[in-house]
Amino acid sequence: MSYIRKNSKMVVGFIIGIVLVSAFAAWQFYRFATFTNAEGILDSQGGLGHLWLAIIMTVFAFIASFFLFSVFLRHDADDDLHITS
Repeated sequence: MSYIRKNSKMVVGFIIGIVLVSAFAAWQFYRFATFTNAEGILDSQGGLGHLWLAIIMTVFAFIASFFLFSVFLRHDADDDLHITS
């Protein structure tokens, strides 16, 4: 039995988490791009907090994706063939 089948709930939860973090990062970038000042004029300098939050969430999503895909490369000890004499 493969490692992924044993932990399929964990993998599905991880994928859902990555999608949610990525969606939050995209929403924060949208808030940065459409940030307006008190007069209603677009002001990119005022939304720098949104930009930094979007960058941090994007990096977090990439790191989580790396760990998720490392599960697919993991060696399953149950599939080993031990030959003894």
